[in-house]
Amino acid sequence: MLSLPMRSPPQAVEAVIERIRAVYGHWDRSTPAVQMRQDWDAFLWRDVPGVRATDVAVGALKARWVEAGGADGSRVLLYFHGGGYKMGSAVSHHELMCSLSAAASCRVLGLDYRLLPEHRFPAPVEDAVAAWRWLLERGYAPRRIAVAGDSAGGGLAAALLLQLREAGAALPAAAVLLSALTDFETRGASYDTRAACDPIHNRALIQALGRQYLGAEGDARQPLASPLNGELAGLPPLLLQVGDRETGLDDSVLFAQKAAAAGVPVTLEVWEGMIHVFQQFPDELAEARDAVARIGAFLNNIWSMT
Repeated sequence: MLSLPMRSPPQAVEAVIERIRAVYGHWDRSTPAVQMRQDWDAFLWRDVPGVRATDVAVGALKARWVEAGGADGSRVLLYFHGGGYKMGSAVSHHELMCSLSAAASCRVLGLDYRLLPEHRFPAPVEDAVAAWRWLLERGYAPRRIAVAGDSAGGGLAAALLLQLREAGAALPAAAVLLSALTDFETRGASYDTRAACDPIHNRALIQALGRQYLGAEGDARQPLASPLNGELAGLPPLLLQVGDRETGLDDSVLFAQKAAAAGVPVTLEVWEGMIHVFQQFPDELAEARDAVARIGAFLNNIWSMT
């Protein structure tokens, strides 16, 4: 485990938190999902000059290609956005995907997988598998594809790895998991030890989300919903990044420990003072820029060996 020291002043982090709270503060139990999605897209959207963006259809699903200037067109990062399986899109994550394309010199395909409340588990996992197959059908080599995701999307990326491995299918070259949701049982001690400093998540919220995602009869222990419960042997190299202020810190720590014990090459980075998916705030946080650069270095190193 690498512990990365904090570079940004504390007030910069607090300013980001206040911006996030300003969005959440407009929502209550009666807020329609479509309104939440529109608000979140508007909050996070940033145009990035010099990056080519093309919307495409992956079967019945929407997706977006982004490609920074000079990117190697044979390399693809398949990206799954976060948003608690309820919101988020290629719009909300456009800036982050553009930054990743530039850092890793690759094309990025952001998938708009099906969301709650319209679609429950296993719909997102099915969509992730469909996107993987779509890339292979278009001639991209598995060794030139990596997968990544943040929050719920990080859990989805991990679930895709498990599903492919169990099916005996080709695996991607690597995976990058940002503040990944890997355990709907919320067993990690960090749900207690970080409860007072995490401004976004808590144990009750994650457990409630799990009930929505899995349904009344769903089992939070199933590995495709909670990848921490999966058999991790045979997975490709992993990079996990997580903030030290997150209640879900141990979702990453325990997953990394289990992967390492199973012989998987894994790097875990814990960023001091950082909040959930801090990588989405590069204008305010030096850590966000540093983290994306480290992701780029990780992926470039993986692809240089293939």
